[in-house]
Amino acid sequence: MSTKDINKVVLAYSGGLDTSVILTWLRDTYDCEVVTFTADLGQGEEVEPARAKAEKMGVKEIYIEDLKEEFVRDFVFPMFRANTIYEGEYLLGTSIARPLIAKRLIEIVNETGADAISHGATGKGNDQVRFELGAYALKPDVHIIAPWREWDLTSRETLLAYAEQQGIPIEDKRKGASPYSMDANLLHISYEGGELEDPWCEPEDAMWKWTVSPEKAPDESEYIELEFESGDATALNGKKLSPANLLAELNKVGGKHGIGRDDIVENRYVGMKSRGCYETPGGTILLKAHRAMESLTLDREVTHLKDELMPRYAKLIYNGYWWSPERIALQTLIDETQKTVNGTVRLKLFKGSVSVTGRKSDSDSLFDETIATFEDDAGAYDQKDAEGFIKLNALRLKIQARKK
Repeated sequence: MSTKDINKVVLAYSGGLDTSVILTWLRDTYDCEVVTFTADLGQGEEVEPARAKAEKMGVKEIYIEDLKEEFVRDFVFPMFRANTIYEGEYLLGTSIARPLIAKRLIEIVNETGADAISHGATGKGNDQVRFELGAYALKPDVHIIAPWREWDLTSRETLLAYAEQQGIPIEDKRKGASPYSMDANLLHISYEGGELEDPWCEPEDAMWKWTVSPEKAPDESEYIELEFESGDATALNGKKLSPANLLAELNKVGGKHGIGRDDIVENRYVGMKSRGCYETPGGTILLKAHRAMESLTLDREVTHLKDELMPRYAKLIYNGYWWSPERIALQTLIDETQKTVNGTVRLKLFKGSVSVTGRKSDSDSLFDETIATFEDDAGAYDQKDAEGFIKLNALRLKIQARKK
């Protein structure tokens, strides 16, 4: 598709420097109309100012949408049913937000009759892959414009110069602004750049926004209870909450106790290693609780199968394949396993740690005290049966040892 064929573009728009410059650049380069889309995923900042900025820049079609409930219900919770962690540490807070944004971009394209979508992800990162794979999966013939791969604006200074030249209204927040590149939603905040580009440099405590340092957390522990239905948390301390509200409450209580900080060097899909710091207080608690609930209600081999599949599932989400047939197939299997994951988990929060102190399930527990007891089991388990079981499993080991 040539630039002449593009008459309308849907732009993922935050109202900040990058996307405000992109808005003007799209008009200048493609001579097109721009539709802006701003999603509220619980990033903790007002999104309505983006409307005022877009209006000031002459945008006629402006989408400002609260997607917090859909985000947690349809993306975060399904991911947590799999106990998903990327490379042993990352809870995928940024990764899981991108398929929802891609979905909504394509829906707006269809609603407005636009010819293309555009985003502000750079050519070095993972987000360009996630946005675009999602968009192509949902609308194969969509045209995608990625300005960072096209223009010659390569730094913040050149962006500011372009904005001044074009008369783009920009709040210059350089004084007192965070030196880090940050992404936030209800699941996490990520921090990259600045001093973090040196993997030996410890992040300053002032960087963290949601959590106190464990050293400054309360000296008394706090107990909470999470209730699960079909693998999803539905109530906190006996109070039923919507998915978004429940995660928000877990963020508050987890942040209060210094829970959920992580400092990671990860392998990006595009090939480079990247150092990032993450705050995921609610997600850290939720993962611990979900695994505890599964320990009581899932069959051994089902549990082990899930653990074997989880790294593959995590990689699919990290690399942008949420809408792929293999992720959907895995999700079907995962969701089938969650039908019996019902009950309550009690946890203790203390100075950066989460400990499970109890779990119960009235209807689906597979824990049988009459068998597991160290006391007299009244014949529920014949210990003599273990001898034949051990000998059969030792047979191949004996044969191998004799050969040596």
